Amino acid sequence: MQMAEKTTIRETKPTSPRAEGSSRDSRRQSEGSCWSCGAAADARHFCPACNKVQPQPPDTDFFRFFGLERKLALDTAALERQFYELSWKLHPDNFHNASGYEQELSLAKSAVLNDAWRTLRDPVARVEYLLGLEGVRREGDIKQQAPPDLLEEVFELNEYLEELRDARRSGGDARQMQELRHRLEQARHTFEVKMEGVLAELTAQFPAFDGASNDGARKAALEKMSEILNRHSYVRNLVRNVTDELDEE
Repeated sequence: MQMAEKTTIRETKPTSPRAEGSSRDSRRQSEGSCWSCGAAADARHFCPACNKVQPQPPDTDFFRFFGLERKLALDTAALERQFYELSWKLHPDNFHNASGYEQELSLAKSAVLNDAWRTLRDPVARVEYLLGLEGVRREGDIKQQAPPDLLEEVFELNEYLEELRDARRSGGDARQMQELRHRLEQARHTFEVKMEGVLAELTAQFPAFDGASNDGARKAALEKMSEILNRHSYVRNLVRNVTDELDEE
């Protein structure tokens, strides 16, 4: 899952309508105004007056793209409806006869829409993204360490993995291989259950962030979620490693 540092949406800048030979008054392209008719468009995807697709403000993050406050407890059903509605409105078929500028805008916004939807619909990706926006979690700064309460189980799991690899290299008999695979499948299930528990712990922190009344409470909630997210990422990687090993022939 991706992490971001003070992430805002960066889209490919479409060719301006003036570059296409437009004679429109440059005042119409001022911030917050429709590039086509000059009406107030703010951060809307389409002009309320002429319905032309609008360029995205450079400081727009994924929450703002969907018209949401920067909060973690989201109505995912409403988010999904908005995603499909915007997907249809921005579909290339709707811009077949539009100018090149409008076609570029629709494609750029569609790409952002898909990224925003994939990020915000998933609670773990949503938290990672928010922590990046808030400057709490930066890519490359996070070091994977086994949570103290899992050290014994992680040690045992690594032993199982090494035994399976050794048996595979030495051509172990079918019974031995089956027993080792069974142990790993049980261990994977154990960690999958733990991962679900950590996810529940993570989402239980959402109200603390969303309802924070001051910067101190907000920062404390972010740091707590970052700590929980580290544990979730570690367990998720364990599950992934076991799955990869079991999938090998």
